Parts: sequence; C-alpha cells; structure tokens
Amino acid sequence: MTARRGGLALGAVALVAALATGSRVLGVVGVGFLIAGAVTWLWAWLVDSPVSVTETITPAPAVEGDRVRVALDVRRVSGTPVGSITVRLSAGRLGERTCRLRTHGRRASGVLDLGRLPRGVFTFARTEVVLGDLLGLVTVRPSVTCTPGTLVVRPRLTALDGLFSDAGRAAGDGRRILLRRAAGFDFHSVRQYEQGESLRRVHWPSSARRGQLMVKELEDTAHDGVVVILDCDPRCAVGRPPKSSFDAAVRVAGSLVQAHATRGRLATLVSTGRSRVVVPVRSAAGDLEGAIGQLAAAEPDALDGLARFLAGDHAWLASGELAVVTATTDAAGFAQILALATRRLVSVVWIDAASFAGRPTRAEPGLLRLAAHGIPIATVRRDDDLGAVLSARALEAMARA
Repeated sequence: MTARRGGLALGAVALVAALATGSRVLGVVGVGFLIAGAVTWLWAWLVDSPVSVTETITPAPAVEGDRVRVALDVRRVSGTPVGSITVRLSAGRLGERTCRLRTHGRRASGVLDLGRLPRGVFTFARTEVVLGDLLGLVTVRPSVTCTPGTLVVRPRLTALDGLFSDAGRAAGDGRRILLRRAAGFDFHSVRQYEQGESLRRVHWPSSARRGQLMVKELEDTAHDGVVVILDCDPRCAVGRPPKSSFDAAVRVAGSLVQAHATRGRLATLVSTGRSRVVVPVRSAAGDLEGAIGQLAAAEPDALDGLARFLAGDHAWLASGELAVVTATTDAAGFAQILALATRRLVSVVWIDAASFAGRPTRAEPGLLRLAAHGIPIATVRRDDDLGAVLSARALEAMARA
C-alpha cells in the first residue's frame, strides 16, 4: 500500500471513529488526512508529464583508471513544484546508480560519480526519473525522453621507446635467421621498352616471343606491415579487472599497434575472440581510434584455442610480420607459432597468467623452444612496467652486459 492510499484509509477510519464517538479532534484529523490525499492526487496528476534527460560524460574519452562522472540535466514540461527529483541509471555490469538532483523550477541538474572504472563498454540501457511530492507521501515516474548513452573506457596504452622485437633480431646471436621481406615490388605486367631504361628491367622471355624489347612493369607492394594478434582464450584469463591477465594483454596489444602505426607501418589488430575482429590501422592519427574502441570492448570469449585459430585460412596471414600476444601454455599453440616463423617474422609477448593469481612463475618450455629458434619474446608479469618490458632498452642493456 502506498503512503497516499494509507493516508486516505487512515483519514477514513479517523472520520468514522469521530462520527461514532462524537470526537471533534478525530474529525479534524480525518478530514486533514482526506484533504492531504486529495491534494497529493491532484499534484501527481499535474506533474505526470514527459521529461527529457541529457547525459554528459566526462572525461571524454575515458581511460581505465579515470574517475568518470555523468552530468545530468532534467527538463520538465510541468511547472508544478516538486519536493525531490531522483534519476536512476542502469549502466550495464556497473549495475544501477542513483543521483538526487537540485531543482531550478522546471529544470534540475546533478552529477553522478561512477568512480574509477575498468576498461569496457557500458551502455546506459534504462534511465528513470522519480518525482517526489512536498509531503513525501507519493512519488511519480513520468515518461522519459533520453538518448541512450554509451560509455567507452579505453585501455591505458604505453608509448614505447623502440620495440623488443627489433633489438632481438638485431642481436642475431648466431641463431637461425628468419625469412625477412619488409618491402619491395611485385611483378605486375610487361610493356614496351623506352629509351634510357635499364636493361635489368627487360623481360627476356616476352621480348623473345614478341621480337622487341619488353620491360617488366613492377607494382609497389607494402610488405612493411604487422599483424598484432590478441589471444582471447578464456582459459588463460586470470584475475579480476583491471588487474587481470587479459587486461594486461589488451594493453600490450594496443601499445604494439600504436607503436607500429606511429612508425608509419600498416598495423592490423586481430582478435581471436568470438567476433573475430580485424581492424587495419593505416595511420596513428586516423585509424587508431577504431582499434582502441575494439580493444575497450574485448572479452576473453574465444571459441577456439590459439593453435586452431592460427591454423585457419586467414587473408591477413598472406604476408607481413606477426606479433602474437598470448598467455597460452598449450604446446600446440607454440608449435603453430614456430611453423609460421619459417615463412615470416614473428614475435611473441607472453602474459604470465600465474603471476596475476599470486602463484610463483616458472620457465615455460614452449617459450624456451621459440627462443632457441631466434623468435623475439617478451614476458609480462603482474605490475610490470610495459614501457620497460616491451621497448628495446631492456634487451639492449642485456646485450651490452
């Protein structure tokens, strides 16, 4: 029973008791309760009109660890005074949040503090406005006009001073040299020879067949690209956000894409997750935001393990360098990485998931096998400085020592 109905019932009881006993005091009380109920009913009828809500999120864009606030502005059609205005937001896995607003006539405003948030995409699926009367007896929930807002909390990326993979290959150390083809030209067609052209470009089989000099028409091909693969295997996700092993993997993948894009290389972000995201990043200024947005929404929801994923037929596997970010301990996954390394440059960032659970770390046999074949490897543990682990400085210091 609502407070208004309870007041009406109590007023009716008091009025009947007053009539039965002839008590003037009970009569006054009963009439007062009935009048209050009628007034609140009239008030509820007057204020029950549409309201519009505007949500402004700061900071924008938000990065994990930032304190996020939502500025709320409510506009009412009705000018009837209200006792209180409360807004309730349903923000995905953040749950329901409530904010009491300050009223200014037909407008009300307030700030909802969401606190320091982890990486993710949070949709404000439902916004509810609750109006309270001056006596605190009744509340009204009018219809709300509000564009559903989406809060994107991006991973915190690290600007890298060089890359560990470059330093590892430069060291050589007598290990097997992998196939390298950073950039070049592909044969496209033949055309007639023009005066002054180098005879090195002559295509002799076509020249002999046509009886005149023909030269090779070469097409510039951009092989100076890199594919960054984020392993989303749920079996390797340890810990709770934002200090989970998967969140560390997301930061690593984003930092690598950012580093290569800043160098002017074509960097492609590939996720092994359920959605199989593929985002090409041609420039740090234009395309990087799309990749970061995908990383913000990334979840450890892969249907296949790393070995099966890499063994698939993917267009982006045709050429270019591979950088694999994984926490796998599966021997088949390491074997598939080694097989790919026979045809292209491959580097691995291994996330030590055990450290995120507080367990002691150990040497991973699969990593030792990759390192023995000359594949650059960086290992990330909990609370590591990504700038120190992923950059070339650490390996350069070891080489000097």
